[in-house]
Amino acid sequence: MMEELNNFLNYTFYFSEKIHITVKAILVVIVALILTSILLSLLRKLLTRKLPEDDKVIFISFFSYVKWVVYLIIFLVALHTGGVNITAIFAASAALLIGVGLALQTLFQDIISGVFILLDQSVHVGDIIELDGKVGRVDEIRLRTTRAVTIDNKVLVIPNHLYLTNSLYNWTQNGSETRESVEVGVAYGTDTELVKKILIDVALSHSKVYHHPAPMVLFTNFGDSALMFKLIFTLNNSFEASIPKSDIRFEIDKRFREAGIQIPFPQRDIHIINK
Repeated sequence: MMEELNNFLNYTFYFSEKIHITVKAILVVIVALILTSILLSLLRKLLTRKLPEDDKVIFISFFSYVKWVVYLIIFLVALHTGGVNITAIFAASAALLIGVGLALQTLFQDIISGVFILLDQSVHVGDIIELDGKVGRVDEIRLRTTRAVTIDNKVLVIPNHLYLTNSLYNWTQNGSETRESVEVGVAYGTDTELVKKILIDVALSHSKVYHHPAPMVLFTNFGDSALMFKLIFTLNNSFEASIPKSDIRFEIDKRFREAGIQIPFPQRDIHIINK
């Protein structure tokens, strides 16, 4: 009986002259993976036992990535312990591994970037972000991609590695209130104090503009064709900032017309010299 069992355990599957595996090695790998799975499950429960619910979700996402790395290591160690020539396997599959590695390079970059995002919490669900000139509200953060929705209800699927290679603007990192501005130019000779008063009144008259901190006007420059002003105000919903800013521009144009203030356009004098 024992001899039959030993013969069964030592039965060898040959894949090539250098690569072969016995039934015993297969069983060792299976047992090792089962034990590793049980130990990792117990470790995850132990580590997340006292974590808040939000942090628990983040840790489980990170742990799922680490788990597969551990499985791979245990798998290779178990094969080596079972007598399998790991070096021969790597040598035989070197070309395949290189091809797979190159193909999965971006995938791993996305996953690692996703882990960093989840750990350092630089981006949260609900944040308004700007990346490569595109603005969206974060709807979901996964290990490989981040899903954001734009103001016109289009979905942005952002590969996470872009966070490491591009500048990310988080509009709501310091809270939902943001400072916005509208620039306007008026003709030379205009009463600048009147311009300032009208701009402040226009901002305060809009329902979505905060009175505290109060709007302010900066005289920014003497332009080629106009005196340049910037109206600065605070909004609570920067994601839809383009709508109140448009309303403010409409109202500025209306008030300037009523006050006889001109918004000039660039002009050039052409002198023709007859020779």
